[in-house]
Amino acid sequence: MTDIINSISGLLWGHILVYLLIAAGLFFTLRLGFIQFTQFPHMIKVMFQSRQGSGDGISSFQAFCTSLAARVGTGNMAGVAVALYLGGAGAIFWMWLIALIGMATSFAESTLAQAYKTVDEDGNFRGGPAYYMEYGLGKRWMGVIFSLCLILAFGLVFNAVQSNSIAAAFNVAFGIPNYVVGIGLVLGSGIIIFGGLKTISRFAEMVVPFMALAYLLVALYVCAINYDLLPNVFMHVINSAFGIEQAGAGAIGYGVMQAMIQGIKRGLFSNEAGMGSAANAAATATPNPPHPASQGYVQMLGVFVDTIIICTATAALILLSQQLIPDSGVTGIALTQAALEEHVGSWGATFVAIAILFFAFTSIVANYSYAETNLLFLEHNHASGMMIFRLLVLGMVMFGALGELPLVWTLADVSMGLMAIVNVIALFMLSGVVIWLAKDYNTQRKAGKLPTFDPSQNKKLDQTIPKGAWRK
Repeated sequence: MTDIINSISGLLWGHILVYLLIAAGLFFTLRLGFIQFTQFPHMIKVMFQSRQGSGDGISSFQAFCTSLAARVGTGNMAGVAVALYLGGAGAIFWMWLIALIGMATSFAESTLAQAYKTVDEDGNFRGGPAYYMEYGLGKRWMGVIFSLCLILAFGLVFNAVQSNSIAAAFNVAFGIPNYVVGIGLVLGSGIIIFGGLKTISRFAEMVVPFMALAYLLVALYVCAINYDLLPNVFMHVINSAFGIEQAGAGAIGYGVMQAMIQGIKRGLFSNEAGMGSAANAAATATPNPPHPASQGYVQMLGVFVDTIIICTATAALILLSQQLIPDSGVTGIALTQAALEEHVGSWGATFVAIAILFFAFTSIVANYSYAETNLLFLEHNHASGMMIFRLLVLGMVMFGALGELPLVWTLADVSMGLMAIVNVIALFMLSGVVIWLAKDYNTQRKAGKLPTFDPSQNKKLDQTIPKGAWRK
């Protein structure tokens, strides 16, 4: 079974997804007029006004924090370390590249999720790829496949990965037994999960900005005390990405391919652009301006913050140290802890343990919210089914804290890959809607108007978007 899963993962990531995700990112970058670069100032402006106009619902800022809570987790600390260990410094360049072009893909999926969102029985907005596959394409079967993959990946597998990283970090830093950490995680996440979607979004709004800022300040301090090494580190990343350093050793092709695969795989695992996961959070917002594209801008910034800022901070901690040793066996969160200890002393491991607690714990509850939305898509608010699923999620959190997870990591890669394939196909099929929504938003903005979504201006949208959210 392990060999079969490893083979599937190798096929997906070695031959299919690398090209598919780059193609999607380039396609939307070109079709949207390099939106992630030309509209970068406006993206920042929309973020600053994202806390306004939420009423009793979830604001764009809360939805942003929820998606960032899911994005910023083990992928930013353990995942970056794994990418560096397996792919070398060049993997960071490919993480940057997949993030920059993936910002356009994130805009597309988040804008569609807003356009095709629905209202649940509690008055919350729900949506995501499964919903725009059903309503926008009329293909519920695609939505079912996507939902099942997401529930497996985010509701179960990824939460085991997150709790495993927390338990490992606390064991290294404090010597706390894994089962004690597991019990604490189950109790804490259970309280928030059973509180519902609004509790999750408010928790993310309080914790995510604090944890990200604290981690970045430490990384900036490390860069400041090693400022003279930064140019060499940057050139090492670029040279490794293109095999310049291996050119005389006959390993250029293999080295570059490993850097590409690890960088793209871990980049997607971290920022989730094109995977369709963050779109579930995007759909929950009451956006300001009241147009689907405004949430596209907000979520596009999430990819930038996750990879270009936070993942780069982890890479700097490791590459500025002497801890990245090939075949040493020191990788994942242990490598990040060892690197920070080298820079700041013994409290470095403690800080990383606390940071991974915040990062990974918020990922657990945000991942659950994604899975809940897709379970509602499948079951339409079946109370007993929701209760069983919540207990399964908590069970996986405990399992992750106690178990060894090489197979679970591979399962995560496979399920994430299948999600991305189904989602990207849907994005290509609905690309015309994305282009129209972006054009409608920017046309109104350039005319000095507050961009406001009127479905009647587009016949296809007017006929296909569900009632209750954007139209009565």
